Amino acid sequence: MLDKQDLVDIARTEMPFGKYAGRVLIDLPEEYLLWFAKKEFPKGRLGHLMALTLEIKIEGLEGLVKPLKKQ
Repeated sequence: MLDKQDLVDIARTEMPFGKYAGRVLIDLPEEYLLWFAKKEFPKGRLGHLMALTLEIKIEGLEGLVKPLKKQ
């Protein structure tokens, strides 16, 4: 289930580790998210948001999230 807070969090939560540390989730490359999908997303809220981000990217719906980014 996708809610408004999920969209805001995807637009404003920074990746806390790895190659793309510091980049907000919506700006992560789709290939990176696909790699996690094959290996396993992290546990908890971060993994949930990363999985939703991948779905949003696959469906081409980034336009819904990008306006929510902090300026």
